[in-house]
Amino acid sequence: MTEIPDSPSLKVELAIIGAGPVGTSLAILAARAGFATLLVDARDPDATPPQDTRNFAIVRGSWRLLGAAGVHQALAGQTEPLLGLEATDGGRHWFGAPSVLFDTVDLPEDAQGEPLGQMVPAGALQAALDTVAADEPNLTWWRNTRFAGLTTGPASAHITMEDGRTVAAGLVAACDGVNSGVRKALGITTEGRAYGKSVFAADVKLSRPHEGLARQLFTPEGPFATLPLPGNRANLAWYMKTGAAEAMAKQPVEAIEAELNARFSDFAGKMTLDGPHLAYPLHLQLATRLVAQRGALLGDAAHRINPLAGQGLNLGFKDVGALIDVMTESRSVGLDPGSDTSLQRYQQWRRFDAAAAAMFMDVVDRAFSNDNALLKPLRGLALTAANRLGPIRRAMARQASADQPALPSLMR
Repeated sequence: MTEIPDSPSLKVELAIIGAGPVGTSLAILAARAGFATLLVDARDPDATPPQDTRNFAIVRGSWRLLGAAGVHQALAGQTEPLLGLEATDGGRHWFGAPSVLFDTVDLPEDAQGEPLGQMVPAGALQAALDTVAADEPNLTWWRNTRFAGLTTGPASAHITMEDGRTVAAGLVAACDGVNSGVRKALGITTEGRAYGKSVFAADVKLSRPHEGLARQLFTPEGPFATLPLPGNRANLAWYMKTGAAEAMAKQPVEAIEAELNARFSDFAGKMTLDGPHLAYPLHLQLATRLVAQRGALLGDAAHRINPLAGQGLNLGFKDVGALIDVMTESRSVGLDPGSDTSLQRYQQWRRFDAAAAAMFMDVVDRAFSNDNALLKPLRGLALTAANRLGPIRRAMARQASADQPALPSLMR
């Protein structure tokens, strides 16, 4: 813990450490809900931001939350509607590869015509959130500022920055990523493991229309997925053993394209790389608890899961919506939004969902990433049932698109 001066330079109801999509959206929505809010952002506004080649699959519920944050207009023309999800079991099968496909017709009747979600470039999403945050009058934004430490007490958290500035906050929200300094300062530990896999990721141009479908092929070594982008392009994720993806990323473009098309052109059509490519290892990391005295964890600070179904950022947006609901409901009945009673409700709401999502992604990856002769018939039966039985299809569509009654209010 860091010693904090007796008289902080600022007092707020909510201090958010970390200004990625989760932290910035929380800051905007909390400020709009009437909470005096501070956003602590380590980025230098005068520096050229590093190129971010990621693309996020923002599902319907998360897209609604971003609409409440006011970013839809700033993203106009930069997104691609996600109209359906398809999963195919690769490997060897006697009667062809079983698959499941569900789309917007499997969603509730009152939402017909609204897509499952939107594909959004990471850089465009962050820029849109920054634009909205800059115009929010109830938000104090400390840019080019790094968190140094904190102490907590019954009434508030006292936070200090590396430049010496201090703040007293009724609640501190840790949105500072997988290596969260706030989480460590709050004394919260993590559990997890390395998956032994890495992902090769790139944007590609496709030779045939993607039709707005996110498509996933399960191969014995791991999934191969394409996510639709504007201009008949796709963002691909190719799972390999750790070391293989990194080695692939170091190959010349021509060699990468030759390998991609030799392996997957039957599934995705001919592909050509369109921009930078990268590889990164996969890790599972879950916080042992989501709250401490005057503190709450959100996003990657709380959970890093297998990105198999693109749920990582969407889980973070669920955290945002849940914390906003807990804070506003506590205030409406005269409770302190940062009290232990309020924070326990946030933890009860969000901890099971994150753990369940991590476990489900783990089970799917383990079950499908092999060529086991005993598992293949069971996998085929499961995919066939999901494809042909309406209730299962609808349940999967609602789960994948975050369009469920128990979601936070901003996502419904």
